[in-house]
Amino acid sequence: MSITYRLPQVRNLVTAFPGPKSAELATRRKAAIAAGVASSLPVYAADADGGVILDVDGNSLVDLGSGIAVTTVGASNPGVVAAVQEAVTHFTHTCFMIAPYEGYVAVAEKLIEHTPGDHAKKVALFNSGAEAVENAVKIARIATKRQAIVVFDHAYHGRTNLTMAMTAKVMPYKQGFGPFAGEVYRVPMSYPYRDPEGLTGAEAAARALLLVEKQVGAENVAAVVIEPILGEGGFVVPAEGFLPALSAWCTANGAVFIADEIQSGFARTGAWFACDHEGVVPDLMTVAKGLAGGMPLSGVVGRAELMDASHASGLGGTYGGNPVACAASVAAFEAVEELGLLERARHIEGLIRQELGDLVGAGVVGELRGRGAMMALEFVKPGTSEPNPDAAKAVAGACLAEGVLILTCGTFGNIVRLLPPLVIGDDLLTDALGVLKKEILAAG
Repeated sequence: MSITYRLPQVRNLVTAFPGPKSAELATRRKAAIAAGVASSLPVYAADADGGVILDVDGNSLVDLGSGIAVTTVGASNPGVVAAVQEAVTHFTHTCFMIAPYEGYVAVAEKLIEHTPGDHAKKVALFNSGAEAVENAVKIARIATKRQAIVVFDHAYHGRTNLTMAMTAKVMPYKQGFGPFAGEVYRVPMSYPYRDPEGLTGAEAAARALLLVEKQVGAENVAAVVIEPILGEGGFVVPAEGFLPALSAWCTANGAVFIADEIQSGFARTGAWFACDHEGVVPDLMTVAKGLAGGMPLSGVVGRAELMDASHASGLGGTYGGNPVACAASVAAFEAVEELGLLERARHIEGLIRQELGDLVGAGVVGELRGRGAMMALEFVKPGTSEPNPDAAKAVAGACLAEGVLILTCGTFGNIVRLLPPLVIGDDLLTDALGVLKKEILAAG
């Protein structure tokens, strides 16, 4: 099925940034919104469709961020819009813990169908990615009757108290917000670009697990929690064999292997979930972001015996699995299949590698990495592997001035990440990548 668009899919700037209407909103914002809530763009969105965001002054920007991997099927996908409109005419809320409804069940069935493994699975739905991670930890702890949680360098798992403890980077996520939850232990990640040359995935796993065994004790580990591809930490793809080794260790030692697929899941990498690329079957998986086409929805899906370990009413939340969000999610699943977005994600990866691959090793780009429509450039000081956050920030700012929205990330702040909607057209994406390439070359 071909992808149709409601808005012209072009990059078009008609005012300076910010335009007058955005400037007026910025003044109102300063008086009303907490300073701790920051935004990447100096302009205010009025409309979004396909691969573009239209601001209140009429500027059309290319969206290479997807609201941080959320609008995977588009910011106003027609199927999602229709499903939301239909759902909201009936009811906006009953609380699934009070009066249940079919939509929650339907989303759970979709997740069971599309997540790795053919074992018996069950699902619990929530609102945000951090909530999903918190509940996955709760499930692992009550199922194993253990407390210790193992996480990794460069990890990002959320901004709640527990998930801040699980998140590696201090600024801006943790600074000044402690004390944090205990019984969280951090070990080295597989980071091929920065690991010793030749270190295999199995060797990197052995390095991490030795620390677990000596400093935590295998018998105390409730769960090992990892993003199959790191998100905020820099879109790091671990060396082949790293994830399977962690999963095997968990199985051998009675711990729960939790894959945090909040950013890497839901078709983003060219498979339904990033674990699929190495045939890894997690015990529990957290999902969110692209799951509901822009509506707030998250979940934990996993082995039925683990998901059933909690007592009745131990899991849930007032808004968890909201009916309107559930309707959007079912439509988002359908859009991925009907529009062939798994294949589309792989095509996008090929296009990005084709357009930007020759930048690697020359100038400020040390590595181009990722899978599908989850790609990143690591910026370094020329001739070294020393992180270069200034170059990443400068390139992102220069791209924005030309109408291309680029996000940065990484523990060192030196990563430019590319997260285009899977429905972006080739012409628009190529245009945006051309702008990015030009600005990278200008940066040295």
